[in-house]
Amino acid sequence: MEKVKQFLEPSQEESEIVSRILAIPSHRPGVDSSFYDDFALRGIRVDRVEPGLVVCTFKVPPRLTDRNGRLASGAIANMVDVVGASVVHAEGLPMNVSVDMSISFLSTAKDELEITSRALGQNGGYSGTSVLLKNKATGELIAEGRHSLFRKQASKL
Repeated sequence: MEKVKQFLEPSQEESEIVSRILAIPSHRPGVDSSFYDDFALRGIRVDRVEPGLVVCTFKVPPRLTDRNGRLASGAIANMVDVVGASVVHAEGLPMNVSVDMSISFLSTAKDELEITSRALGQNGGYSGTSVLLKNKATGELIAEGRHSLFRKQASKL
């Protein structure tokens, strides 16, 4: 048991490294831009917003590509999540939480994308959206996603 304890106990150098990490100021939501925003969402442009519809353009950046230079599947899933949630977002209400996503990956993307999100419907706190990612120049369908979200309903008391 003593050997395990010695193995798990951090060295002085490891303790100092952790102390420096903890000294980084915390992120203030809504005030500071986050690493996530800067890395995954920078460059997305909102072209059109209507009730139940959001259309965006996104040029595929090198930071989100796989080893073949194509938009990574995780980045596509992220776009389905973010743009799908944006079409049912309501200012001043609690945030929607993703409950389920299904994505059909139909092609690959290297160029500029058009991302279209449509609200499919709402029942109580549950909302459904559909997201299409297309090559903006050719219209080729890259991916199709379905996104289910839930928002806690306000109390009626």
